[in-house]
Amino acid sequence: LRRLLWGICALAAIIVVGTGGYIIIEGWSFLDALYMTIITITTVGYDEIHPLSTGGQIFGIFLIIGGVGGALYTLTAIIGYIIEGQFGTTLERRRMKARIAKLKGHFILCGYGRVGEEIARKFKEEGISFIIIDNQPERVALAEQSGYLYLQGDATSDEVLREAGIEQARGLVAAAGDDADNTYITLSARGLSPNLFIEARASCGEAETKLKKAGANRIVSPHGIGGRHMAMLALRPAVVDFIDTVTHGRGRELQLEDV
Repeated sequence: LRRLLWGICALAAIIVVGTGGYIIIEGWSFLDALYMTIITITTVGYDEIHPLSTGGQIFGIFLIIGGVGGALYTLTAIIGYIIEGQFGTTLERRRMKARIAKLKGHFILCGYGRVGEEIARKFKEEGISFIIIDNQPERVALAEQSGYLYLQGDATSDEVLREAGIEQARGLVAAAGDDADNTYITLSARGLSPNLFIEARASCGEAETKLKKAGANRIVSPHGIGGRHMAMLALRPAVVDFIDTVTHGRGRELQLEDV
């Protein structure tokens, strides 16, 4: 990118110098001087607009040498930027697919909103392999910036879930912001992997009932959990602090594990 910017700036400077030179040396109008500069550095071969003086001819020689070189440099920089960008994107996608294909015993995180970000952060802290599925480009970009494995697509799609390795997955977390999406994700995942552990997010009691019928093993209501946690903090703060330390502490001195 820096090379491209330097090339554009150099070409613009050559055009400015060339236009100003013809205005000063030949006394031409701005448009005539600009036109002459452009046809000179692009070597299109048109005749001069007006006859050139000796000074104008000498100036034209130097303008051709500098202008053609600058134009070629800028052109190669633009082509290189386009090719490298496309090649880099293609290579990164291939690397991502290769890493995804090697996943086993991983979690599939569907939805990378505020809840999904926190889940991904905790998975990373625990050293758990996981892949994120989201159809929003801005969220996918955030996942990429964080260095997570990701797929941009519809998590309710059987094809996308298979690409995420659902047959080899340890579990799936449906953390989309919409209850209907989480229900469809659960239905699709259960149909593809009958024994898969599925945890789903719900925002209301009616959604919890539908998610259970869809095949979710665990259903979590962030609003309900947040409300109960705040109530317990008000009533028994020391107990809640101890439980948080055991379950969410970063150290390994005291930690609860599922047996």
